[in-house]
Amino acid sequence: MAKLRTAIDSAFFDLNVASPQTFDGCARSIPGDPFPVDGSVASRLLRPLQLSFIRANSPLWVLPSFSPTSPRDLGSFSLHSLLFRFASPTWWLGVTGQFRPRKLIAEIKNEISNIDEFDISIVKDVTRHFINKSMFSLGIHSEFALTSSTSVSFSAEAHGEKGRRQKLMVYHKLPEHDLTFEAAWPQLFVDHKGKYWDVPESISADLSSLVSESGIRYHIGIHKNGGNPSSVNATDGSPPLSLLPGLCAKAAATYEMSRDFWREKADSEEDIWDNKKKSTPYDSRLAEPHAAISGTMGGSCASWIWNPENIVGTDSREVNRSRFSADLFGSVCYSYQQGKFTKDFRDFTKVDARLDIPSASAFAKKVFSGFKRDVNEQAAASPRLNLIFQQQIAGPFVFRADSRVSLMSMLGKGGPIEDFICSINYSFKSLPSGKIVAWFSPKRKEGMVELRLLEF
Repeated sequence: MAKLRTAIDSAFFDLNVASPQTFDGCARSIPGDPFPVDGSVASRLLRPLQLSFIRANSPLWVLPSFSPTSPRDLGSFSLHSLLFRFASPTWWLGVTGQFRPRKLIAEIKNEISNIDEFDISIVKDVTRHFINKSMFSLGIHSEFALTSSTSVSFSAEAHGEKGRRQKLMVYHKLPEHDLTFEAAWPQLFVDHKGKYWDVPESISADLSSLVSESGIRYHIGIHKNGGNPSSVNATDGSPPLSLLPGLCAKAAATYEMSRDFWREKADSEEDIWDNKKKSTPYDSRLAEPHAAISGTMGGSCASWIWNPENIVGTDSREVNRSRFSADLFGSVCYSYQQGKFTKDFRDFTKVDARLDIPSASAFAKKVFSGFKRDVNEQAAASPRLNLIFQQQIAGPFVFRADSRVSLMSMLGKGGPIEDFICSINYSFKSLPSGKIVAWFSPKRKEGMVELRLLEF
């Protein structure tokens, strides 16, 4: 089933979108934007732990990533690897490195092309490129378990001579809730158009409930932005209002429900051995053919407790931001799966179609205005249709395509497909639900390889 929890998580500042722009492998989505496609939601497993697991369970010692950088001299292709690892019952430390071979090759090629006569100085000049700081990035991540339910993690990364990032997170698990405190200097955000924004200081505290049997879930948080956001790869436009300096308190609640039209249960271990079949699924969460419908509806409210006056955007215009806002949102999803994902060929096909209404108020204004185009309308005014197609290629390899379509754009001249991500997934049969995902986003012109657990 497509991720319905994306709806409530998108209303806050803590939904991670997969991105090779940082060592953590993620950037934050922007509250108020359309819900991101499921294929772009980042892995919940820390990046150094991903590298450690993949190295131990596959022949991959380095993970490639592709991301056009704003400073073009950094190079767009890079290799990421775990350089050092230390683990104890209460402490974990990992050091990761990143190397940009494309930049190195380009600089050496440029050096050699300008040679008139060969001498020993040329060798020195070429060797100098191998130790150029801009070729490398270094990251360190440490996690310490204070108690069985509380952990503290810290990460820092340095990208050559171009910049540094630090992040601190405290996580505490309650019986029915998760409590999280996080601070980042700076924090990277990505909007629905694929543009990146750096906020110099981002601090948040969140309390989220676990999904109950009744289907009710709620989320409460407070967030502070410090400093004016700067564009990473955008050449025009002002930063989103939710990223401007201020202190915001927000609350949201949802009600989820689902119903099966039909569902074939997965084979139990006794059935497998009684029938003398070693037909364990490649992914336990994809072992039940079904046709089902599910939905979520909810509401959110936000109050900017501290809202600096005369906020100035990048276009030097004064920006007015409402001190209090409330809205409704919802999603409905249909899912169909054929096959139990146990055989090597033609045993898994899955299609998900999810309709999202990110902002009921913005959509209502659009309807009452007769669907007239307005350059100042919210991005969330149009409902979005998310389509997910998954097909087994061979054995544990699955092709997946995620797309998001704006229904209002279909009525106008703009292209209806807002986002598209394709990926190849390799499922680990030794894990209940774990896979290596190699994805690429043509819209953002970037891609990476990552490990995802208990996600589908």
